Amino acid sequence: MSPHPDVFDECRVVRAGGELDVATASSFTRGLEDACHGDGRLFLIVDLSGVTFMDGSVLEPLCAAWHDCHRRGGWVRVIHTGPGAALLFRAAGLLEWFPRYASAQDAWQGITADRAAPHRDT
Repeated sequence: MSPHPDVFDECRVVRAGGELDVATASSFTRGLEDACHGDGRLFLIVDLSGVTFMDGSVLEPLCAAWHDCHRRGGWVRVIHTGPGAALLFRAAGLLEWFPRYASAQDAWQGITADRAAPHRDT
């Protein structure tokens, strides 16, 4: 199976903005659950580029979506541009599951932000 979706209908995007914490995690969780609704293979892009703060309350719903998509032969890829999400994923030991993607296009193509960055000699 190709790591890239053949049909765009198999790929869904969930976008979040502002603060994601214990007070707002329930709407984020509902968004993920709605995106994962249905049967068949599923590819999910979670865009956190508009998130200004997030705490550990988002980890459980993200991990649940990851398990669901992988069980169905798909994947979850997360766009995160600020250092906060990377620090949270690193502290939870989840950077392997949720590497950083810079854009939806990069996530779609499986190009992590670290791979896409040009090499600089210093």
